[in-house]
Amino acid sequence: MTMQPPSEPGVYISLPQMYQEVQNVSRLVSRRDGKLDGILADNREIKGDVSDHEARIRALELGETPRQRRDEARLASLESGRWPLPAVGALTGLAGVVTGAAALFAR
Repeated sequence: MTMQPPSEPGVYISLPQMYQEVQNVSRLVSRRDGKLDGILADNREIKGDVSDHEARIRALELGETPRQRRDEARLASLESGRWPLPAVGALTGLAGVVTGAAALFAR
């Protein structure tokens, strides 16, 4: 069943041409939809990465990482073991002064 173009002047678009154009548009929409799905999946992955990084940064800022706790404990033990050094230095200096004074008065 072939249809004859109308005898009136103007543009004539046949049914097969319209059908072909609709199919082309459908294919294009399907391709765009697939690309959009890929972009949305990438976006979800990026959101997950960002939230993971935010959690890590917050833990670092609060000093809650195991390494930071271990370093704080080490530093505290080093600082507590350091306190006798100034006292030993002061006692040594005092012993030197006493020895010098004793030697001065002994003559």
